Amino acid sequence: MDRKKRHSVSEETIAETKRCEKAFSCLKKTNDDFCPIESCVNGKVHFIKCLSTVSCSYRIYNAYNCICRCPTRMELYNRYGV
Repeated sequence: MDRKKRHSVSEETIAETKRCEKAFSCLKKTNDDFCPIESCVNGKVHFIKCLSTVSCSYRIYNAYNCICRCPTRMELYNRYGV
């Protein structure tokens, strides 16, 4: 899937994404700044490759992985594979 393409998510998902510190940059036309999903479990747990050291309230680190819990980012991956 082309990462330069503009994608959309549901209004419900936008409403759930209350702590976005990046002004929904993942929905903009040039969305090169969001972390790529490395693997996904049941559409609910998204393991990412962290591209930025900038704080993100939806990013969770554990001993081995980085997990994204952002509702908008999860819907983008689940719907479009990006």
